[in-house]
Amino acid sequence: MTDHHTPSRPHTTAIDQEKCTGCTLCLTVCPDRTLSMQDGKAVVSGDRCMACAHCRAVCPSLAITLPDLEQEISFRTFAANNNYLPPGQGDTSQLVRIMLSRRSCRSYKNRSVDPQLLEDLVRIGTTAPSGTNSQAWTFTILPQRPAVETFGNLVGAYFAKLNRQAANPLLRNLLSMLGKPALANYYRRYHKTIAQGLREWEEQGLDRLFHGAPAAIIVGSRPGASCGKEDALLATQNILLAAHTMGLGSCLIGFAVAAMSKAPKIQRALGIPDEEAIHAVIALGYPAEVYQRLTGRKVITPRYFR
Repeated sequence: MTDHHTPSRPHTTAIDQEKCTGCTLCLTVCPDRTLSMQDGKAVVSGDRCMACAHCRAVCPSLAITLPDLEQEISFRTFAANNNYLPPGQGDTSQLVRIMLSRRSCRSYKNRSVDPQLLEDLVRIGTTAPSGTNSQAWTFTILPQRPAVETFGNLVGAYFAKLNRQAANPLLRNLLSMLGKPALANYYRRYHKTIAQGLREWEEQGLDRLFHGAPAAIIVGSRPGASCGKEDALLATQNILLAAHTMGLGSCLIGFAVAAMSKAPKIQRALGIPDEEAIHAVIALGYPAEVYQRLTGRKVITPRYFR
């Protein structure tokens, strides 16, 4: 077996010369043109590789491996079918049914979520596409309600401070005159509802932020990705849809993302490094809501350019 490796590539690509039939299929799918033919066999000749593993997936003789990659993603709470499904052979109707049926959940049962289920959701998230296959996403699991409440208190403290600032008309007007209307806009749109939510949490224990969810997953990205935010949000959508099929309700908590972007101490308190950017916070739990039917969507008219 020949093991081709250069330090500039993040992963090692290995081609078994005895198994290689010289079909050239791997050359046609390599986005970095890293492979070439030599004496009728495929070899790694370039110095770039995004480790997409297209070459391994297309090879009919199993001659190509990427030892640094997990060859098959394994799950703990269900048995995955690891056979490739060609385009056109999936059940589009069932896929769309899942998409239409998944709803944002704002009422959860007092029932914990198995941490293995949460870890499987993270693994499912990583099956999303990733720009230049950077896979620089990060996932932080809050597996129990006390952790979610700690997170909620940190977010609440940030918004309590912001509400105090926004309640100052002199500060709002001064910033607006300086071309910084963000605080004034916040006061008009959110101050009242945030104040009410903070008051209900302090006086009644009503959770208007995470809606009583017993678990959460925070999705972020490390520096260096070509499109880290987009990658993280694609992974997030995978998690949302998979959670529905697992019997879990989910809800994106945008206020938590906004707070973390302005108050780095929140993610430090959760053990998340400063260099990571947070793109989504997903509340998870068993839903106490029971829906009977699908709902519609606003009519959309696509734009064409010819």
